[in-house]
Amino acid sequence: MSGQELPAHEPAAAPERVGVLGGGRMGAGIAHAFLLAGSQVVVVERDEAAAAAAGERVRTSLRRSVERGSIDRTIAALESALETSTDAAAFADAGLVIEAVPEDRLLKVESLRRIEAVVEPRTAIASNTSSISIDDLGAELAHPERFLGLHFFNPVPASALVEVVVGGSTDQELVDEARGWVAALDKTAVVVADAPGFASSRLGVAIALEAIRMLEEGVATAADIDAAMELGYRHPTGPLRTTDIVGLDVRLGIAEELEAKLGARFAPPQLLRDLVADGHLGRKTGRGFYEWSE
Repeated sequence: MSGQELPAHEPAAAPERVGVLGGGRMGAGIAHAFLLAGSQVVVVERDEAAAAAAGERVRTSLRRSVERGSIDRTIAALESALETSTDAAAFADAGLVIEAVPEDRLLKVESLRRIEAVVEPRTAIASNTSSISIDDLGAELAHPERFLGLHFFNPVPASALVEVVVGGSTDQELVDEARGWVAALDKTAVVVADAPGFASSRLGVAIALEAIRMLEEGVATAADIDAAMELGYRHPTGPLRTTDIVGLDVRLGIAEELEAKLGARFAPPQLLRDLVADGHLGRKTGRGFYEWSE
């Protein structure tokens, strides 16, 4: 399976109303993308403070897009299509709801059940998981046929890729619809079967773990390791800087998941464990393999 252009007679369109559960960096980015595509978007968070912060996160991102001149809609029009809430019932009339909570299986299961309890029978439900099995999560739902993975990449507004992850029970019609939604976001879909790490996380983590081992062993500095991949292989960002952007804690969680399922080749280096234990998670904390300032 691979991403392909949609037939000319099937114009790509995003759902009229989209729900996002979780308004952190990823959830806010997903909301941003669908707002630019013309959807009404509701972001649901755990409490009023988190909902307010999520709303401001999305509005700040939208303002930057308008200021760059990358879109021809006004900030007022975009903001009017955004709402935030603490009540999952706000998802009731959405055509698509995306779970974008932290990469913890139990939290995701709880979140997905919360979504399924309030949406219409035909509402599509997606997880933004980067490593947890779609079949495993879908088994916890009453209707796994309407569930799939939509793995967005950070930062969502600038990323050109969305990984569409197909579970064993996922309806093929939903897969086709998902490819259309991704096209409406002006991004490219790659369609992959449910497998440990899918395609992107598995490849990305493999490269990142080796880069961390090289840094740990003193092979080269972080900047030179990254430059080798950026200049030698035309990667837009080296594996260590990318890990800082993704979050060292996120990389560690994915690596541990892959180690459990695929073996020792995905064992996290001690340097990664130490940095996470010390709270150095990358850009979001100001320090990872690099020093960051917003």
